[in-house]
Amino acid sequence: MATTKDYGLGEFTFPRGWFMVADATKVTSTPLAVRFFGQDFALYRGKESGKVILLDAYCPHMGTHLAKNTTSYVVLDGQVEGDSIRCPYHAWRFGPDGKCNHIPYYDGAIPKAAALRSWPVVEKMGCVYVWHDPEGGEPDYDVPMHPEWDDPQWVRWNIDDLGQLNQHPQEVIDNITDLPHLGPIHGSTVEYFENEFRGHLAIQRQGGGHRTLVADDGSLLHTDTWYTGPGILYSSVRGMGDAIMYICHTPVDDGSVHVWHGLLVKSPSAVATAEDIANARAYQEASRLAFAQDFEVWGAKKACFSILQIPTDGPFHKARAWYKQFFNPRARVADLQKPVDGVYTVKTHPSAPASAKAGQRY
Repeated sequence: MATTKDYGLGEFTFPRGWFMVADATKVTSTPLAVRFFGQDFALYRGKESGKVILLDAYCPHMGTHLAKNTTSYVVLDGQVEGDSIRCPYHAWRFGPDGKCNHIPYYDGAIPKAAALRSWPVVEKMGCVYVWHDPEGGEPDYDVPMHPEWDDPQWVRWNIDDLGQLNQHPQEVIDNITDLPHLGPIHGSTVEYFENEFRGHLAIQRQGGGHRTLVADDGSLLHTDTWYTGPGILYSSVRGMGDAIMYICHTPVDDGSVHVWHGLLVKSPSAVATAEDIANARAYQEASRLAFAQDFEVWGAKKACFSILQIPTDGPFHKARAWYKQFFNPRARVADLQKPVDGVYTVKTHPSAPASAKAGQRY
């Protein structure tokens, strides 16, 4: 697998930002073993608070994985107590802060080293996110929350877990500026296209026909798509029907990512009916199939460290320069953003009309 170093992205192997780690409906008081950023974690929902908790996976006592056991009586009798979790090997118990708070066969002072790292997580719109920062800093932007999620007219997504893609996320990021793939891959007839980079945001505005997401009346598909940080993508979709597309990718190891997809769909009813929900599920599947066209290419291509870019490609070089800010110390971010921030067009297509920028939500 191609690595971050191969792409020359910066000092850090894994980027800084908010990243999805689970479909919230899958997180219960039965711990899940998950792996991201080259590390193993135990993920569970506290019985007392109902909050999601993410801890480093390996017990500091003897290195036991907290979430990979099904036969220990600790597990069979209920491994999660309140918001704490017990190790299946010797039953040491760790709180949501990662500190050991009980050793069943020892009455002395618990060693300070008996602690796991507890990671900052948030749960929004049916997804669980972790803040990852190689420098250990606090979040400098928020995970977006769309008001449509709580609007009964809108049908909430069921997350599509697309699994692991053995490709560096750089190859996925390139897609935000890739104008000329829209015709060959998606059957699009692009009428306008532009990119904008603004701090931690990478934005794409485009409109045209689309052979997968086609409207019955032949109207154009308009998408206002943006990355919030390096791993969370939303797209406001108009044409076939109003929707918000969601794609998230999170590094697993250096050169692989886990990918999820969803679609939040506006129904024609003030309160979505059973028929509306069924139609929304069909629309989400069409969206997933459109994304699968990209996914198939990424899964079979070799790493591209230097794009043989021609003038009528999109601004790949700007997207790659934008992406570097997340792989370098915060002290360098402003200098990395300055030469990138702005709006970019391709001479073969007009820029986005004012109507495409109305109501932007980023």
